[in-house]
Amino acid sequence: MGTLGILISLALLMYLAYRGINVLILAPLLALLALLFAGDIGLLLPTYTQVFMKAMGGYVIQFFPLFLLGALFGKLMDDSGSARAIAHGIVAKVGSERAILAIVLACGILTYGGVSLFVVAFAVYPIGAALFREAGIPKRLIPGAIALGSFTFTMTALPGTPAIQNAIPNPFFGTDAFAAPGLGVIAGLIMFGLGTWWLTAQSRKLMAAGEGYGEHRDDPVVEDQRTIPGFWLALLPIFVVIGLNFLMAKQILPSIDTSYLAKPEFGGLQDAKSLIGIWAIIVALSAAILLLIAMHWQRWMDLKKSVNDGAFGSMLPILNTAAEVGYGTVIASLAGFVIIRDLVLGVSDNPLISEAVAVNILAGITGSASGGMSIALKTLGEQYLTMANAAGISPELLHRVAAMASGCMDTLPHNGAVISLLAICKLTHRESYKFIFVNTVGFPMVALVVVITLGTMFGSF
Repeated sequence: MGTLGILISLALLMYLAYRGINVLILAPLLALLALLFAGDIGLLLPTYTQVFMKAMGGYVIQFFPLFLLGALFGKLMDDSGSARAIAHGIVAKVGSERAILAIVLACGILTYGGVSLFVVAFAVYPIGAALFREAGIPKRLIPGAIALGSFTFTMTALPGTPAIQNAIPNPFFGTDAFAAPGLGVIAGLIMFGLGTWWLTAQSRKLMAAGEGYGEHRDDPVVEDQRTIPGFWLALLPIFVVIGLNFLMAKQILPSIDTSYLAKPEFGGLQDAKSLIGIWAIIVALSAAILLLIAMHWQRWMDLKKSVNDGAFGSMLPILNTAAEVGYGTVIASLAGFVIIRDLVLGVSDNPLISEAVAVNILAGITGSASGGMSIALKTLGEQYLTMANAAGISPELLHRVAAMASGCMDTLPHNGAVISLLAICKLTHRESYKFIFVNTVGFPMVALVVVITLGTMFGSF
């Protein structure tokens, strides 16, 4: 009954999340539902306060700075006009006749620089709509282009990306954002190349069949470009994020004496390996935020409002993800989970394959890349690291596979980012989800298989 309860709980989580019920409500209720199936009625309140809330709070303690700084950086990039400046600049350099490539590149540069995908979607969509209308490309391809540039190679594959999906494995495997850089670049090129080629082929096919941009009365108006900064000035904070992240993770922080971490007040850690990756992103984003504020000092309409809105914008994403981690911790504490755990670990003797399967399944069920990966690593990360060490597999390879696996099945129809993107573009699942699915599930899965194969054959590089 315990295992059946877990499966029912997971199915309800996926269905009710798709129906729009917030995970802050769903996660504790469905975790306790699984507990009821296990027959532990007397443990409902202790499990909620001592297991669910403790795990949820622990996640917030560990990753809140990244959510806060990421949301703040994205808001400042948006309000300063920098995000739009980069999008306009890419279009000017690539050419409006290559509308799909221009939109993918614009989204990719922004998200690789640390701008949140929601900010990117709002900033790039009006430009994409104008370009696609001018070129006669069907509007329903726009979400696929934005998703390809925002939800795929810059989120999970390219080394150094400050996306939370690339930071979550750090404390579990003692790695940093630049783990397995060669494999990450290969994976990124596969996603970018296949996705851009396929979208372009689809646009030609649809246009040859007589489908054009279409009539859309609610299309946005592109804002006056005179209100935005220059292209290279807008790019400077992104260069700071990437460059300083690398210097801090690879050069500066590893050389600092961190023996004080062994003291009880700092958690009794033997070294800073599990923290360096997170510290590096904190420093990089903080420096970029200060630079943004200073560079555009005369441009801010209301800096206090921008900062407050950015801070408030971080709250719901981290609480949603933390609630999913609390849910996963409760599920992992149940006796019935042992059967599921053994099934997942028994998928393959190769920990890379087992890890990829576990993260994919949980990301798909929760509709969240960060939530699914956090649950998987919280419950199985230690076993995967032990298996990897025994097999001579690098923790960096575990990191890259976990991050990439989180970005495959997460974008099923109930995914919050997918729903938001379609709402921004004023399109429906029926009209556009096919183009999102192929680019954010299909091609990332191909890239993941390639990385696992190369990593198994040649190790991490």
